[in-house]
Amino acid sequence: MDVAGLRAIDVHTHAEVSASGGASLGDDLHDASSAYFKVEGERKPTVAQMAAYYRERDMAAVVFTVDAESATGTPPVPNEEIAETAAAHSDVLIPFASLDPFRGKAAVRQARRLVEEYGVRGFKFHPSIQGFFPNDRLAYGLYEVIEETGTIALFHTGQTGIGAGLPGGGGIRLKYSNPLHVDDVAADFPHLKIILAHPSFPWQDEALAVATHKPGVHIDLSGWSPKYFPPQLVKYANSLLQDKVLFGSDFPVLTPDRWLADFAKLDIKDHVRPKILKENAVRLLGL
Repeated sequence: MDVAGLRAIDVHTHAEVSASGGASLGDDLHDASSAYFKVEGERKPTVAQMAAYYRERDMAAVVFTVDAESATGTPPVPNEEIAETAAAHSDVLIPFASLDPFRGKAAVRQARRLVEEYGVRGFKFHPSIQGFFPNDRLAYGLYEVIEETGTIALFHTGQTGIGAGLPGGGGIRLKYSNPLHVDDVAADFPHLKIILAHPSFPWQDEALAVATHKPGVHIDLSGWSPKYFPPQLVKYANSLLQDKVLFGSDFPVLTPDRWLADFAKLDIKDHVRPKILKENAVRLLGL
């Protein structure tokens, strides 16, 4: 990967469909998410199509699925497929994986194999969809592997567009994604590299506190247009957390084009802007 030639690194994109056509979310949850984000038309690119999309923009992207099969009954896009496709497009794609914590020791074994045999660089957790608190000991075997291998644990935090507007929110509970639950993980695994995904509404102050207090915790800015960022998030990104905040879009529901256009209008210091767009990710990912 020619890091110097990249405009930016998007640390948060979703592989929503496999090359064979299998989707990672059921139609009801996918449609609710599309309505929440006001996605126009059908937007389910394959991983290879995502590579072409980011290559055209001189950007790289972290790509992952969400394995919540125990909770939703829907199998994810295979982690191996994502990793293999990313390897074929290593100039622009960085593979993360996702494993259902309820799979126990089988998930732990797969995590190690995905790192050692497939070059996976991190793991995505979505507590609200997967239905677990991050500090539940059922996931600690996975965290041990992630910490040991020097890879990254990325946690969805805050409200989610998945299930929004459906009766009962599609059964998805927001309580699991309070970033304070991740604080326990950061304390119990002091060398684990962690990303708190998204402006963490309604727990933005909690996320800022955890990221300020725990050296290994970072924040990505995905899932929101920058024009809607809470003022305290902008303040901390410009100061105490300028080395720990990362550009993420949430593609395909939010495009990097829209995100970057709105970010250009945000009151971010000139020397901080390149850190958020690329430099912090280069350091965290070891590129």
